[in-house]
Amino acid sequence: MVLSKKKARDVLEQIIALYPDVKTILTYRNNFELLIAVLLSAQTTDIAVNKVTPALFERFPTPKDFAIASPEEIEPYIKTIGLYRNKAKHIYQCANQLVEQFNGEIPHTRPELESLAGVGRKTANVVLSVGFDIPAFPVDTHVSRVCKHHKIVPQNATPLQIEKIVTGILPRELWNQAHHSIIFFGRNICSPRNPKCDEYIHID
Repeated sequence: MVLSKKKARDVLEQIIALYPDVKTILTYRNNFELLIAVLLSAQTTDIAVNKVTPALFERFPTPKDFAIASPEEIEPYIKTIGLYRNKAKHIYQCANQLVEQFNGEIPHTRPELESLAGVGRKTANVVLSVGFDIPAFPVDTHVSRVCKHHKIVPQNATPLQIEKIVTGILPRELWNQAHHSIIFFGRNICSPRNPKCDEYIHID
């Protein structure tokens, strides 16, 4: 059983009210650095990514710097995070695409972002939402878990289904903040092993 749309919206709004102003903890100075940081964050923590990006961006400050390097030159900078060989290859390919197809700029439409190597819907949504402040709702493991735990979506819902359900419940102007608020709620309150949601969320 899933909650009615009205009750689901009420739960989501309570979560946003708990964390009304939180933002990503990834550190970046521009949308290119944001894109690379999000690429690196797959199946690893944002904290782990933040440890490797300062030296990485010092060595490769622009897409062109990555593009004239090689995956093997990128690997040593990111080898402490998961799937680093694959990620180095994707970053190299992505940088070349940015230089050749987008004049070194980060595109700001989902189809263009998803045309980049290593960039799926979630990564594209993060860049749209965080980088360009365009309403989008990225679904990561925290978002998926919280939405299923609170019966906002069915237990077998895919990330795309979760995105469509939540964006159908909340007005566009809340999508970006909802994403961040749910992540913090998932990290701090709705944890996988010992959720304390009942102390904070009340369903009438």
